[in-house]
Amino acid sequence: MSYVIGASCVDIMDRSCMEECPVDCIYEGERKLYINPVECIDCGACEIACPEQAITVDRKADPEHRADNRRFFEEALPGRDAPLGTPGGAGAVGPLGVDTALVAGR
Repeated sequence: MSYVIGASCVDIMDRSCMEECPVDCIYEGERKLYINPVECIDCGACEIACPEQAITVDRKADPEHRADNRRFFEEALPGRDAPLGTPGGAGAVGPLGVDTALVAGR
């Protein structure tokens, strides 16, 4: 189980969740944030910190957003040769400046 960031984060990206995440597993796209499901330790700090109520536990998340969150890490994003995978922390990667097709098409 991990957490998923939903549609209400698109174009908002408050980033309070990033500040509260103890394992740095929240990555920044161009218009939305994404939680790495492998790196997430299921602590729930991000959900509590989000003023947009955009974060929910994956089993309760909209299936479309749950699948889209996984795609961000498992499939090559536009302009990238390989999937992001599990780099071990968002801080070392920095903002990626690209989103999944679902978010980019909104």
